[in-house]
Amino acid sequence: MGVGVFGRNHARVYKELELQGEPVRLLGVVDPDVNRADAVAREFECKAFGSIDQMLTTHSELQAASIAAPTVHHLPVARQLMKAGIDVLIEKPMAATLAEADELVKLAAHHKRIAQVGHLERFNPAVRATLPLLTQPMFFEVHRLSVFTPRSLDVDVVLDLMIHDLDIVLAFANSPIKEVRAVGLPILSGKVDIANVRLELESGCIANFTASRVSTERVRKLRFFQPRQYISLDYGRQEVLVFTVGDKGEPALAPSVNPQIGVSKPAVSAEEPLHAELKAFLHAVRQHSIPVVPLEDGRRALALALEIVNAIRDHGKRVGLAGMARTRA
Repeated sequence: MGVGVFGRNHARVYKELELQGEPVRLLGVVDPDVNRADAVAREFECKAFGSIDQMLTTHSELQAASIAAPTVHHLPVARQLMKAGIDVLIEKPMAATLAEADELVKLAAHHKRIAQVGHLERFNPAVRATLPLLTQPMFFEVHRLSVFTPRSLDVDVVLDLMIHDLDIVLAFANSPIKEVRAVGLPILSGKVDIANVRLELESGCIANFTASRVSTERVRKLRFFQPRQYISLDYGRQEVLVFTVGDKGEPALAPSVNPQIGVSKPAVSAEEPLHAELKAFLHAVRQHSIPVVPLEDGRRALALALEIVNAIRDHGKRVGLAGMARTRA
């Protein structure tokens, strides 16, 4: 539902999975811009629809759908689909408000529907390779920088970009939030385009985040420290480096400047994260099982992102940053 940049990619991957022999068939795409819908439908050999009603009256065999519409439309679109008995994958952020997120959770439970949130980095091979390495993360440093594009400008950079990393850190650290400090600025849009955030978790873990959609370069990296280890994860390169302090002077895992520090590079099975995400969603639909990223996880990330947005607004008021009050208009 929606064939902008994200929606077109969903259509592309569904079609690729179909051609690769996966038990799935791309039936159609929906977009109120019928010319755009027609173009994507022709590209991926499916039908185009200008509304959900039109699609539902045409395809009674429809079982699952991706919702890649603007965030403010996620709830009404998901409501209509779930009431029609269709399982849904909802792009992040899952909703515009926590009240809407709560309604989505209730709708899925009431209609017994599978509902997954599109937190794409959960399916990044580097993230998956890091999961077995987690022991007790105590400090995170995360950077997500992007060049400016005229997409997703209906939300702040926190909800557009940083929410990916908020979800990953919450999953890795597995601890409630104790304190949030944040600063951000609108640069080229009417919303916050660059933000820096410091979180303290109940476990004592500290996490620093920088997100920008007005950078001159593209950076997507997460680094963290845990007892006797430093782990560096590059989302874009799909690589993980692990630096481990040798135990009681034992030989290092690999040559390094300091013989007491071993360097290793876990094996990573390269895969487009969207392929992995949609395959996982389709598996949950077929098995009627809990998805990898359930609505509750999406709500948790959204709640933290909204708290950060409020903290940015409050900081702007305290220090007298001109224009901050209108960024939440």
